[in-house]
Amino acid sequence: MPAPLTEENIRRAPKVLLHDHLDGGLRPATVIELAQQTGYDKLPTTDVDELSTWFYGAAHSGSLERYLETFAHTVGVIQTRDALIRVAAECAEDLADDGVVYAEVRFAPELHVEQGLTHEEVIDAVLEGFARGTAAAAARGHVIVVRALLTAMRHAAHSREIAALAVAFRDKGVAGFDIAGAEKGFPPSRHLDAFEYLRRENAHFTIHAGEGFGLPSIWEAIQWCGADRLGHGVRIVEDIDTAAAGDGEAPALGLLAQYVRDKRIPLELAPTSNVQTGAAASIAEHPIGLLTDLKFRVTVNTDNRLMSGCTMTSEMLGLVEAFDYPWETLQWFTVNAMKSAFLPFDERLAIINDVIKPGYAELINA
Repeated sequence: MPAPLTEENIRRAPKVLLHDHLDGGLRPATVIELAQQTGYDKLPTTDVDELSTWFYGAAHSGSLERYLETFAHTVGVIQTRDALIRVAAECAEDLADDGVVYAEVRFAPELHVEQGLTHEEVIDAVLEGFARGTAAAAARGHVIVVRALLTAMRHAAHSREIAALAVAFRDKGVAGFDIAGAEKGFPPSRHLDAFEYLRRENAHFTIHAGEGFGLPSIWEAIQWCGADRLGHGVRIVEDIDTAAAGDGEAPALGLLAQYVRDKRIPLELAPTSNVQTGAAASIAEHPIGLLTDLKFRVTVNTDNRLMSGCTMTSEMLGLVEAFDYPWETLQWFTVNAMKSAFLPFDERLAIINDVIKPGYAELINA
């Protein structure tokens, strides 16, 4: 008999996370302590519980722009090397404790230079933190591999420089490149020189697209920029006609949706975050149900654990409750993510065969 799909058992299951923001996953207590240490005096409250509630409430506004405003506080307290190391180490430990065995955590070096750090120093500090956190987790029996994604802000003009750093650090713990920020008015094609450079360097990159803006954002990310993955991509559902699904017929896919599915372009879906930013009405109504049924390359992610008040365990538990998914579907999400990771093929295969499949086999055949 399969093990019950409880929170405790889902936490035990090996999980893979492709879309998680370092500055969106701080512990509330750490935010307060770092604010006190660095002299940051703009927090709405210094009570841990009240601060957690404030972040969640601000993020649950239904507006991507309002959601992004919460980052002023988290970014504000991680402007020193020590702060970056601490936050990155805690990130790795928290993910490992949640059963994550592989994670790609993204951050924007350009957001952490207010007190004089260079982009290179920011990256070094974060990678040092990941190394410390993974070592501490391993000492407790939780093995995790953490790689960084370097993010450029789509409203700024540093993408070519950050892309070069992603290439320079790719043998030191950086898995790839990303652009993030408000989508509307800032199309990915503004950063075409960065993406062309990355392709010449045989480098991997994902692009935030199809969350705050619709199909044109997804089309540009893929067809103009050549994205390997779509950061969210949830609004690809706008190119799927479910009204055509009567009398046993499958929904009709538009040309873009058909292309995304045929090419197995991974969708970095983050259900709770997508609901908070207005990209989905609720978990039960989230397009992940339809996209899973249609066998898109669906992956499950946290996006911002602090703002969304979520973990990989809670995201998967929410999907089980909403869609009655069995262990086999959770394993499918996990294998999808590992197949889509910016990691060499043999390393991906080893994690799938040696960690993910045995871990789920124990739960399915408990």
